[in-house]
Amino acid sequence: MHYNCLIVDDETELAKMTAEYFKMFEVSTEYVVSAAGCYDFFKENTADLVLLDINLGDGSGFDVCKRLREDMQLPILFISARQSDDDVLIALSIGGDDYVKKPYSLSVLLAKVKVNLKRIEQMKASGAKARVPEESAKENGDTLCKLTLYAPTMAAVLEGKRIPLKAKEYALLDCLYRHKNTIVKKEVLFDEVWGDTFFSDSTLNVHIRKLREKLEKDPNSPELIKTVWGTGYYLEI
Repeated sequence: MHYNCLIVDDETELAKMTAEYFKMFEVSTEYVVSAAGCYDFFKENTADLVLLDINLGDGSGFDVCKRLREDMQLPILFISARQSDDDVLIALSIGGDDYVKKPYSLSVLLAKVKVNLKRIEQMKASGAKARVPEESAKENGDTLCKLTLYAPTMAAVLEGKRIPLKAKEYALLDCLYRHKNTIVKKEVLFDEVWGDTFFSDSTLNVHIRKLREKLEKDPNSPELIKTVWGTGYYLEI
């Protein structure tokens, strides 16, 4: 079967309550209480996104995230009682798209899930269409950098090389592309990519760094994704 959301959390009552709440708002949801249960779920089912706890009885949510990322690009939102910035940075750096600290508000968590589901639907609706900048444009005889975004597979093609992206990486690059060659304020990125402004700069910085590592020849001297200190970023193409 296909579900909108899979919850992986060994706090059984919380997972059950969250799943039932989501179903009230027509978000089809299933829950499992272990890492093994998560792996078994995906043998016979699919999901649009995963809500993933870190402390699981039979393993670490970090390990689950890494394993899922080997085959899937679906959004992974960590839900955890662990509060340290180090945990947040680890979660985001290994492929997590968001980090929600427990205790969470069901309504806020639902809003975050719906933002991701809406974005997924928009990507599906775009079909096989790609965002293609002006590949033939030239300035002083030099061809501009060629960049193509493919929504169905959440991939970028840069100068002929296909680069797979994670869900939030694709959403962030897509946002920068839609505002290409103009400064995009951090508040706009938080709103369009994460759906609200309740994020620390470290969340955005980690994802920008990951994009640069995949797109830039030298991530420490970026030529595509430029920083405007104290304001935001812009994609120069």
